[in-house]
This record gives sequence, C-alpha cells and structure tokens, in this order.
Amino acid sequence: MRLALLGCGLLGGSAAAAWRDARVVSEVVAFDRDSAACAEAVRMGIADRIAATPAEAVREADLVLLAVPVGAMGEVMAACVDALPGHAWITDVGSTKGSVIAAARRALGAALPRFVPGHPIAGGELPGVVHASARLFDRKLFIATPTEATSPAALEAVEALWGAAGARVLRMDAAEHDAVFAAVSHLPHLLAFALVARIASEADGEHKLGFAGAGFRDFTRIAASSPEMWRDVCLANGPAIAAELAGYRALLDELQGALEQGDAARLEAVFGLASRTRRRFGAAFDAE
Repeated sequence: MRLALLGCGLLGGSAAAAWRDARVVSEVVAFDRDSAACAEAVRMGIADRIAATPAEAVREADLVLLAVPVGAMGEVMAACVDALPGHAWITDVGSTKGSVIAAARRALGAALPRFVPGHPIAGGELPGVVHASARLFDRKLFIATPTEATSPAALEAVEALWGAAGARVLRMDAAEHDAVFAAVSHLPHLLAFALVARIASEADGEHKLGFAGAGFRDFTRIAASSPEMWRDVCLANGPAIAAELAGYRALLDELQGALEQGDAARLEAVFGLASRTRRRFGAAFDAE
C-alpha cells in the first residue's frame, strides 16, 4: 500500500512508522511545507521520497493521511483533491472533528465518502517528526467520527489500519468528541500554556522557574507542545473550550473567595473531590 503523508510531524511520522512496522504500508511519499521535516522523515526511514506539492504526494496513493494543523486541513484537501486516485482512502489525525469535517465537505467533493475523520489519542509534549515512534499508538485509542457520507468500506479499512498500528478503535459522534475533548484535552493545554506564559512574562519569572519542582513539571509538561497546532485546535473548537473555560474560571473565583475568607471547609471540599477522582482514575491515566 502506498501512503501519502501530508504533514511530517510527531503523529504523522509515528503513524507512517507504525504502518511500516506492521507491513501494511510499503511506500511513503511525504509532503510538508517545512522541507527539513520531510528530509528528516526520509533520513529516519519513515518516508521514501519527498513530494513538492500535496497533489504530487497523493497522485498514486492508496491511503492519504492528513497530519497538518487543523487550521490547514481545508487548504491541503483542496490542494490535492483533483489528484486523488478514485480508490484511495483518506483519514486524518486532527484533535477537533467538527471543523475538519466541515472542511472536508467543502473541499473533497466526490471523494467525501472515502474520508474517515479520526483522532488518535496519543502524542507527546515535544513536537516534530524527530520524536516520532512506531510504538506511539500501542494500546491508545483511535476515535473514528464517521459522517453520514462515510462509506462502510472506507470506515472498515481505516479502522483496520489504526488497529494494525496498535490502537484500540472506538467510534464517536463528532460533536460529542469535540465537547469531551474540550474538557479533557484542549482546556488542559490552554491552562498549561497560560501558566507558563504568565510566569515567563514576569520580571522575576526566570528566578521563580529556577525553583520549580515535580508538581510544576507534571502540570506544565504539555506546554512544550506545538504552539501552531494548539492555536488552531483552540480556534477550531472555540465555543466548546470557551464553555469549559467559563466553568473553570467560576471555580477559580470561588476558590479565590475561599482563600480571602479563610474558608477551609470549601477548599477541602474542592480538593477532596479532585483527589478522590484523580485516585480513582489514576491507574488508567498512568497506564497510558
């Protein structure tokens, strides 16, 4: 099977490497607007050759993987749609599904039934193909969010491919996906970025960071992620993230009031709920 890899980053590179290891992909043609990323993918043995354009990359493909920031999905789809072979399956790794599906409806035309929107729940705090791993998806979830236009054959084929990469496959409605991940993924990234940016922008920020320990490290690990990718995710899923942020801000205001009033009982109630919940889910979190 020939893979057109559109976007040579952590997720795209890891998927290509996993499919190579599973022997379901025999050739990888890569495109990325950053030519150095493509060159690194070739050097690592993830890609066989580099295409100058998305259209060139997909021209003989059996499978197309869209692994660009979600804000660029529509542009890349439009750039390659006329060159897509009539049999090629198409999937993506975008962290938001509503915006990607909307872009596909606008751009893919007759190829829309062969598009399987999806989101592998895997990654790392350091971006780039240099950090790609064929084991990245082992025992991780891949969430397929098919539309009413998605053909059963395409859905079955793409789900089988992600299974071959080591993932556990689940199906979910796109709107439910975006609401869930606004809470458990998108908001945590926004908060981590915000905390590090706030301290870094203070006059004594470097001094404070010099004393940061394991708690700060664990809370802010994801703030080292790709700013471009997460900018696009936040804009694409803005309403759902804004709703979660409003709820979080309300709780912060409540906690500030408890601090100012010396309300130990309220602080302990919030901390207790959080602690019990984290311990209950901790084994599952830590196994990821």
